[in-house]
Amino acid sequence: MALEINIDGKSVSIELLNETGNRMKYRVDGKVYDVDLVMVENGVYSILYNNKSYNVELIQGKKPKTYIINTLYNSYNIDILDAEAKYLNSRQHDHLHEDNIISTPMPGKVVRILVKKGDKVRAGQTVIIVSAMKMESEFRVKKDRIIRDILVNEGDTVDGNQPLIKIE
Repeated sequence: MALEINIDGKSVSIELLNETGNRMKYRVDGKVYDVDLVMVENGVYSILYNNKSYNVELIQGKKPKTYIINTLYNSYNIDILDAEAKYLNSRQHDHLHEDNIISTPMPGKVVRILVKKGDKVRAGQTVIIVSAMKMESEFRVKKDRIIRDILVNEGDTVDGNQPLIKIE
């Protein structure tokens, strides 16, 4: 299974193809690399590739699934972009699309709908709660709005980016 990572703003696909002891074969954006990889101490790795030795230090970032990778000459900011990380990232942003629709970034189940069509809601008010990846997420409006339509029912299973509520 390929893993998507973001290296200093550039998205890269990485897939482990084979592992035998310290020998590993990776596909990085379609190119295959055979490496010998050893953790020499906690967070520090020695990599042999094409008869060259590289030392890499991996440091946990401030957010989950983020890292700083230091080499002899460079440092890189790394974000792992798996489903959970994409979901957590999306929770940092407003879920209101250009066409005034609230949606969830991940598939899930509608737990509660706290408004009715025509309701006037205030900034910060929760309008719907969706359970995804064993976490309940409350979707709030960022400013005063009017609920125009509710497109789902409590208990419905929803797809990622599926419209849930239309607002004005």
